[in-house]
Amino acid sequence: MNPVALIIDDEVQIRRLLRLVLEGENYKVHEAETGQHGLMEIATRKPDVVLLDLGLPDLDGLQVLKRLREWSEVPVIVLTVRDDVQEKVAALDAGADDYITKPFSTPELLARLRAAQRKTRPSEEVSIFKNGDLIVDLTAHVVTRAGREIKLSATEYALLRLFVKHPGRVLTHRHILREIWGPKSEEHRQYLRVYVTHLRQKIEPDPAKPSLIQTQPGIGYRFTG
Repeated sequence: MNPVALIIDDEVQIRRLLRLVLEGENYKVHEAETGQHGLMEIATRKPDVVLLDLGLPDLDGLQVLKRLREWSEVPVIVLTVRDDVQEKVAALDAGADDYITKPFSTPELLARLRAAQRKTRPSEEVSIFKNGDLIVDLTAHVVTRAGREIKLSATEYALLRLFVKHPGRVLTHRHILREIWGPKSEEHRQYLRVYVTHLRQKIEPDPAKPSLIQTQPGIGYRFTG
């Protein structure tokens, strides 16, 4: 069955472009030009992924996200013309899975779509993660590279587990700190920097040029699973 995508954007040209790209990848595409219409379409069509513009004529894109997250976990990629870090952080914290800045390249868009849709797999299926010679067994709590076990502290393992369970998704500093250290730790980014550095030294082929844990400047990290 072909995946279903919903485009929520008030620009006709953008919707046409996205439809052309998505239908070329065998998506079934639906469109909405307002936030209210988009929410109705999500409830009716039950899409596999949503492409959401932040600048809608009726509702702010963040409002749409917050309302949507009250009843749905459908993957959402935010489209924005404004390359503003705080806006992207706000969208991610409101429940977006990723963001892409207009104008965008087709290969990047499709890669972000694939990554966002991975999170819809039941968590039970993501029990063993493999990337090259790195293997993370979430059931056995064992991490190996080239057959050798990597010793991680409890915090390092919790951080890696969080990344592995959200491959391709941008996780904000605030989200990671809240998940690993609790709600009162959201301002202590130095904790996170230190542990990400330690983790990179243990799991990255070249810690100086990390390929697994990628920094999103001013926003957070993306784990390229």
